[in-house]
Amino acid sequence: METAEPLSDLVSAEGRNRKAVLCQRCGSRVLQPGAALFSRRQLFLPSMRKKPALADGSNPDGDLLQEHWLVDDMFIFENVGFTKDVGNIKFLVCADCEIGPIGWHCLDDKNSFYVALERVSHE
Repeated sequence: METAEPLSDLVSAEGRNRKAVLCQRCGSRVLQPGAALFSRRQLFLPSMRKKPALADGSNPDGDLLQEHWLVDDMFIFENVGFTKDVGNIKFLVCADCEIGPIGWHCLDDKNSFYVALERVSHE
């Protein structure tokens, strides 16, 4: 994990995010404290870039990430956008600056939205 903070500073005893989750690029708030559960799941996210370049699905460069914030309702997000479908996946991006992907959503599971800890900052 590339975050500068240890997990104990980010994850509460209940497994929720202790701090607000922010876009690394523009600082826009993605999630309020306590809004998401910590989850370990291996997911591939393409390299960070602007939203239009993500939707074509042609660039295989990216990262296999394991530590995520899990959100079970898209209306819990303060500020997030979604790419067009890439197969049965939508990638999550910052709604303000459109950089991403910061997360992943499978259309087969309507109640699971993953935000990668390495792709966001916390305050």
